[in-house]
Amino acid sequence: MRVVLVDAGGTNIGSVRYALQRLGTDAELTSDANRIRNATHVILPGVGAAAPGMRMLREAGLVDVMRGLTQPVLGVCLGMQLLCARSEESDTECLGMIPATVRRFAEQPGLRVPHMGWNTLTATGDHRLTAGLRQGDTAYFVHSYAVPTGDYTLASSEHGTPFSAVVASGNFMGMQFHPERSAGVGAQLLRNFLSL
Repeated sequence: MRVVLVDAGGTNIGSVRYALQRLGTDAELTSDANRIRNATHVILPGVGAAAPGMRMLREAGLVDVMRGLTQPVLGVCLGMQLLCARSEESDTECLGMIPATVRRFAEQPGLRVPHMGWNTLTATGDHRLTAGLRQGDTAYFVHSYAVPTGDYTLASSEHGTPFSAVVASGNFMGMQFHPERSAGVGAQLLRNFLSL
């Protein structure tokens, strides 16, 4: 198994790498197109904003590389949002593998944005990525933008309105929460991804 972390400037790369090491997997950090293409599993981590994230992928010549991957690909946090078609954040065109537009949480009385902290997951689809996920399991989120629920949603959560917590479309998957900070639930889903 050759797992790579795509180096797109995400600040959570070290913590995701450490979470994988705890599962017995040493993932290489790279922006080399050939190493990414030849990996068995590709992870796109990310924390920050959509426009700079896409700019870094473009500058590294990785946009078409990412779109052409056929092995399991996992986007984490911002990485999941970058797998979508567009983001309202700076009206950014993204990679387009998940047919969704990422939207900012609407301001509501008593609703804090960014959404930060532990929140309940509700499984909505049957997929090997979410195997073992139980109703009522919780995960740790930090985000101001979210992917609406749709046919691609494997698990949802709610912050004012429902949003996608885990998505999949073909070989492209994503987790909006931070699996590396989500205790046993995060470890289980990362383990599931590595088994694909």
